[in-house]
Amino acid sequence: MTRKVVVSGGGSGIGRACAEWFAARGDEVFVVGRREINLRNATNAMGVHTHYIVADLSTVTGAEIVRERIAPEGVDVIVCAAGGTAAKNPTNLKEIAHEWSSDLDQNLMTSVLLVEALRENITRPGGRVIGIGSIGAQLGSGYGGSYGAAKAAMHGWMYWLAQNLGEDGVTANLVNPGFIPETEFFGERMNSDFYNTRVQRSLVKRAGTLNDVADTVGFLASAQASYITGQIIGVSGGTVLGR
Repeated sequence: MTRKVVVSGGGSGIGRACAEWFAARGDEVFVVGRREINLRNATNAMGVHTHYIVADLSTVTGAEIVRERIAPEGVDVIVCAAGGTAAKNPTNLKEIAHEWSSDLDQNLMTSVLLVEALRENITRPGGRVIGIGSIGAQLGSGYGGSYGAAKAAMHGWMYWLAQNLGEDGVTANLVNPGFIPETEFFGERMNSDFYNTRVQRSLVKRAGTLNDVADTVGFLASAQASYITGQIIGVSGGTVLGR
């Protein structure tokens, strides 16, 4: 059966890999993001059953744009993959406040507003909400700690969401990727030393791939995962142990 899937941050990185996973299996996929050219390129590559919506999900206006487009049709799977960081090296309170607000908006509010915009239209039973977190939430991450804190906030929100949706047969889980060098996240920090250090931190001594994350998301969206909810699933090669 064809499902309707919404993926935020679907124009690049982990979000695009997740969108491609669902599209390859015949699902109708809506990718959401701010950069239209990325979204257009992604949907063109994925085929006719993939559509894009330009919206800034850190704003109420952006969430309303998605709701107007998607809500009448209903949604089976929501993948909250939008994220990133603006943090650098803050030198004063104004810069600190800006970086914390930006990281919370990019990583937490984009997920909260997307899910709340579509919440009443999630398939019941059988709907799936899957967030993309980060091991940075468990290790502490970001120049001022803002990125890790923003991702950690998703833990409590996902637990609450699972409790509130569970009676309707809807599951909610969070995937915490480790070192995935194929994304844009690391930017100019990426070099051979940076790469090797992070590989050595994993128990399996390799970097993660976009497919590692997308396959996990795909499983959590499947019927076989219907009894898994309120969980934080690490995809980090053991860099962070289960807890």
